[in-house]
Amino acid sequence: MVLEDEPPLAETLASAIAAEGGEARVCLTLASAKSALQETSFDVFLLDQRMPDGTGSAFFSFLRDRGILAPCIMLTGLPELSTAVELTRNGLFDYLTKPFEPARFAECLRRAVATSVLTESNLALFSIVDHSSGMKDVRRLAYQAAANPVATVLLTGETGVGKDVIARLIHQLTFQKRETSPPWICLNCSTLPADIFEAELFGAQKGAFTGANQNRTGLAEATQDGTLFLDEIAEVPLGLQAKLLQFVETGEFRRLGSTDSLRFKGRIIVATNKSLEEEVRQGRFREDLWYRLDVFRIPVPPLRERREDLPALCNALLRTLALRHQRTGPALRPNDLAVLQTYAFPGNVRELRNTLERSLMRTPAGSNWLEVDPLWLSSIRSSADASSATATVPEPERGLSPLEAQEYALIQKTLMEEQGRIRQAAAKLGISHQSILRRLAKWPELRHLVAAAGAKQPDSTPAAPAADAVSERGPH
Repeated sequence: MVLEDEPPLAETLASAIAAEGGEARVCLTLASAKSALQETSFDVFLLDQRMPDGTGSAFFSFLRDRGILAPCIMLTGLPELSTAVELTRNGLFDYLTKPFEPARFAECLRRAVATSVLTESNLALFSIVDHSSGMKDVRRLAYQAAANPVATVLLTGETGVGKDVIARLIHQLTFQKRETSPPWICLNCSTLPADIFEAELFGAQKGAFTGANQNRTGLAEATQDGTLFLDEIAEVPLGLQAKLLQFVETGEFRRLGSTDSLRFKGRIIVATNKSLEEEVRQGRFREDLWYRLDVFRIPVPPLRERREDLPALCNALLRTLALRHQRTGPALRPNDLAVLQTYAFPGNVRELRNTLERSLMRTPAGSNWLEVDPLWLSSIRSSADASSATATVPEPERGLSPLEAQEYALIQKTLMEEQGRIRQAAAKLGISHQSILRRLAKWPELRHLVAAAGAKQPDSTPAAPAADAVSERGPH
């Protein structure tokens, strides 16, 4: 897409794109560009900053808010240069100041096209879905981290939320402007015993220990100028944390048994499913190392806090799994998806992926619908039914009259049946959704039913309750 309001320049850019074997779609306004997005997808975006109905930077934000990650190149004059630099920190691929040399434009375009294939394929491969506000924050922070490659990144979150996926995304974004991606090296710190951890990370000189018959290159040395990802960083043995601290602070390390210092030139990303603050308080983690690692923190939310991502996440995972198993991707039945949305997913995205893969294996080839494991679905329904059964009507000491208690219980039951969706619950009760909002303001104990489904809670208490189908006299 060429977003440019000057037809002569737009034609010149389109010709240059054609010379590189591409096809240009010229849009003279932001409105026409947004319409074009509904008709087709684009590999690269060329954005002019000054447009008749807005700015290129606003359109860049529009693309990112909708999860469109194709590389964007900003065409800008010198007065807008600072804006382009700031956007680059937030994921803009590159910018060209007018007038620019044709050779430079062609070279920038080639790099962007090469990156476009990488970025979009990785989006499908890693199933990074960010319809929820929590995951939008994660993606925004990932772009910021990529723009600051010297900063150590700390990813926090429960097991299975996809910290490794976010780390890989940061790596790809950090080095997206290179023709070839530098090494990506991952080490799970919980898998190595203390006696070989140092040799695995820093390498070992021949004769450094029994069995060291030759020089051994460590992972830090193998990373070169790429990314070293240390997963489960809280599991690093306490006795080795001082050496890890020195490595992170100075970028220098030595092979085990050697006196020669080597230099690490890459970036470091670490992840943990534990609270490092608590580990420090318990004496299991060095406080100075914690401070050094916690430079740029990105908390990754659990799946139960991003339920609005679930439909798109299931679709993306099913496409990826079908490709992996050379199958046609079946769809998830709406009723099955509704059941999944009631589940807390203690294993997070990893549990969801395993469940979908297991279900795909039991689905006949060519079937349009996924045969979700019936035992698993049954256990989820039983758990939901048990939760409904244990939901109790308010006790007398709450100060509710019998009719108020009946009204409370009816709204509670309907919200649970509708998975916290206020409008659906209101329609089922035959009242307005504002009526339920007033009851939630009156009885805040019910709000967790809405929060559990990721729905929006009431922001404020209405000024005065109005009469409706469920009134203070009780349900009609």
